[in-house]
Amino acid sequence: MALLDDFIAQVDRALKTLTGEHTPRREYPAADMVDSILSEEEEQHAAGLMRVNHTGEICAQALYEGQALTAQEDEVRKSLKLAADEESDHLAWCEQRLGELGSKPSVLNPLFYAASYAMGALTGLFGDKISLGFVEATEDQVCQHLERHLDSLPESDERSREIVRRMHEDETRHGSDALQAGGKEFPEPVKRTMALISKVMTETTYRV
Repeated sequence: MALLDDFIAQVDRALKTLTGEHTPRREYPAADMVDSILSEEEEQHAAGLMRVNHTGEICAQALYEGQALTAQEDEVRKSLKLAADEESDHLAWCEQRLGELGSKPSVLNPLFYAASYAMGALTGLFGDKISLGFVEATEDQVCQHLERHLDSLPESDERSREIVRRMHEDETRHGSDALQAGGKEFPEPVKRTMALISKVMTETTYRV
């Protein structure tokens, strides 16, 4: 029964993640900011970048859930769940901003969720040190791509930029926390390979 309950809970979380049925715990970063007037091209570009970020958060939820499923230590499992809770704020923020920009999340999200969940569960089977190291390596890649988005977003789109800045702060902390919890830092060649794989997600979800 315990296994069945856990399976049902996992399915419930997956559905909520993919359907947008989640309430952020923290206030929307751009709540008090006036929305700028963007050209059609700027609006489409900002929407594309925020759609990429939204899919990235879908993947993060799936990775953390998969890793928590196969984590060996309860403390590691709890830390993964806590990070997932904070990442769910990012998911809600990105989805809200997409709506403001007149756009929608990627139709490919279910595929990326399934692939990320499987990868997270597989990583957890290699042990908590490797799993936590994977968190740090992933967050390192996310931070780099968020920095590129800050450079690429229209200067006048302060609402999107503030969301990305807040996300960057959290992602940096999650990566640092994973190493402090005993994660094994991945070598640069492995991180570069991960960057190539993530490029598939960013290039496809920018438009779809």
